[in-house]
Amino acid sequence: QVQLVESGGELVQAGESLTISCAASVPSGPSFSDYTIGWFRQAPGKEREFVARIRWFDGDMHYADSLKGRFTISRDNVRKMVYLQMNSLKPEDTAVYYCTADYRLNTGVDFNEYRYRGQGTQVTVSS
Repeated sequence: QVQLVESGGELVQAGESLTISCAASVPSGPSFSDYTIGWFRQAPGKEREFVARIRWFDGDMHYADSLKGRFTISRDNVRKMVYLQMNSLKPEDTAVYYCTADYRLNTGVDFNEYRYRGQGTQVTVSS
């Protein structure tokens, strides 16, 4: 059973940057590098949406079109950590951000593709 714990969410001003983190605990056997990791977010009163994912076998990074150029996903397979760097934050980026993972997932843009999900971390951007 993979466990994911997000951290780093906080209240920031519009235009600032913030990096949130996801710490993974994986069972013995599969390597953390065998998991595709995704970030999703859900704003109040809105549907959950895809933010970014980093693929297991080639490190390919894929982003929601609206976030390209502002958000960057990265991973540290030794530390079993995944990061989401967010620049030029806007009030509409306010949401709970969720980290997700699944074993050797090749797509990873749909929340329902992931068996493992964290509890989320709140990011609030004030204007």
